[in-house]
Amino acid sequence: MKSFQWFKQISNNGRSERSLSLGEYKLAVSWSKYLVSSGAEIKGEGEEEWSADMSQLFIGSKFASGRHSRIYHGIYKQMDVAIKLISQPEEDESLADLLEKQFTSEVTLLFRLRHPNIITFFAACKKPPVFCIITEYLAGGSLRKYLHQHEPHSVPLDLVLKLALDIARGMHYLHSQGILHRDLKSENLLLGEDMCVKVADFGISCLESQCGSGKGFTGTYRWMAPEMIREKHHTRKVDVYSYGIVLWELLTALTPFHDMTPEQAAFAVCKKNERPPLPASCPMAFSHLISRCWSSNPDKRPHFEEIVSTLECYTESLEQDPTFFSSYKPSQQQTFLRCIPRCIAVRKSTSLKA
Repeated sequence: MKSFQWFKQISNNGRSERSLSLGEYKLAVSWSKYLVSSGAEIKGEGEEEWSADMSQLFIGSKFASGRHSRIYHGIYKQMDVAIKLISQPEEDESLADLLEKQFTSEVTLLFRLRHPNIITFFAACKKPPVFCIITEYLAGGSLRKYLHQHEPHSVPLDLVLKLALDIARGMHYLHSQGILHRDLKSENLLLGEDMCVKVADFGISCLESQCGSGKGFTGTYRWMAPEMIREKHHTRKVDVYSYGIVLWELLTALTPFHDMTPEQAAFAVCKKNERPPLPASCPMAFSHLISRCWSSNPDKRPHFEEIVSTLECYTESLEQDPTFFSSYKPSQQQTFLRCIPRCIAVRKSTSLKA
């Protein structure tokens, strides 16, 4: 297949949107020359093959990029997809090896995950020095982008609750599979057209049994748990800490520690035990949950199973009583959470008899 044909511009319906500029074409060819083939076998545990059929792949416009990767909107087997291309630097052998290991790990993990709140994996191609990962395309973009559009005003509380529950369900599933995300943040949470949130970007994720210490770890300081910043041994509770920061983002639509550099934020979290300031208008139900999630003591942070249960109870309560968030008292939480399902059942039974 010819490189230029493979990289034709597309729109959502697959028709030509515009022709490539000379600069875009040269960039496209520089990456595609490594990938135009029948694909390469990528085998993991159990010798599964996840090889992409490159003749069915068409790459369109770039919509995101990182230091060593670019993400394009494309078509694969007549489906809208996101195509992540990862390039290995020729001048840095150790970094090239690290990127290859991260690619293999990400594909291995994605292949085994199936959940409505986790990005869906389709295929991959491994042909050094460029790797390709194909996943579903979500038109809503990242949660960070969505919140930035609302900055400095927060989104409605019922939507905060819906988004928070989607993320918690995805993370609960991930942890049930023994996987740590380790880079949970609003940029790695994607929105579908129906405002469904899906957890994405598993480049530095790992099996909890294989994670070890945080030595040499490259995460994102503003969302990173203090034990990871200190390069100490870490557990699944690091994701719960990051989730607390994401909850804060949902309620403020701001960037955490926006007035600090990432290094300053890391110092403030580790040495001063600082956290982003919660607004005075923050409902006590959320502030109480956030404070637990970003506790400096990992053992005091709740598991995602409890977080999902808590948010589901909040949702049921809000449906029963629109003033729930203004009347919630933390001291009543445990009794309240245990009673909600039973109270609702009693109310339904009473209304049916009436």
